[in-house]
Amino acid sequence: MKDMNENLEHCPQRDQAGHEYATWQVVLDNVPYAVMGMLGAVILSRWNGWAAGAYAAYTVAGAVWIMWFVCPFCHYYNSRACPCGYGIVAAKFRPWGGANRFAEKFRKHIPVIVPLWIVPVAAGGVMLWRSFDRTVLWLLVAFAVDAFVVLPLMARLYGCGHCPQNADCPWMIKQQQVGS
Repeated sequence: MKDMNENLEHCPQRDQAGHEYATWQVVLDNVPYAVMGMLGAVILSRWNGWAAGAYAAYTVAGAVWIMWFVCPFCHYYNSRACPCGYGIVAAKFRPWGGANRFAEKFRKHIPVIVPLWIVPVAAGGVMLWRSFDRTVLWLLVAFAVDAFVVLPLMARLYGCGHCPQNADCPWMIKQQQVGS
C-alpha cells in the first residue's frame, strides 16, 4: 500500500487541487444525503418497520458501496481535497486503484444507489393512493424537496461543483451539457 500511496502523491491532477476541506465542510456536503435517508426511512416506517430499517441500512450501504467501488479510482482518494470526505474513509479499508478509471467506475456503480430516490416516492405514493394521509403527503414533499432539489443543487454548487475531479465525472459532464 505504501507504493500505491507514493504513486498517488505524484498524481499531477492531485497536485492541482490545492484546496483541502474542513470537517464542517465535509459534514455540510453529506447533510442532504443523510436527510434523504432519514426521511425515506420515516416514510417507509408508516408502511412497515422492517422496510424502514432496510431502507436505512441501504442508505448507509449505498455510501459504503461508493467508497468501496468508486473512491479508490479518484485522484483525490485519501485526500482532504475530496469535498464529501468519502476518499479519506475509503482509504481506511481499500487500497488506491488508480485514477484513470474513475469515470468508468462512477458510471458502473452509481446506478446501485438510484433506488434510494425511487423507493420512498413509490411507497409513499402507494400509501397515499390507498388512503390519503397528510403526514405521508408532507413527508413525501419534504423528501422530494431534499432528494430532487436540495441534494442535486448542493452537489452541483458545492460538493461536486468544487470537486477537483469534476472534469472526469460523468454526472458533472452531463450536467454541463444540459446547462449549455
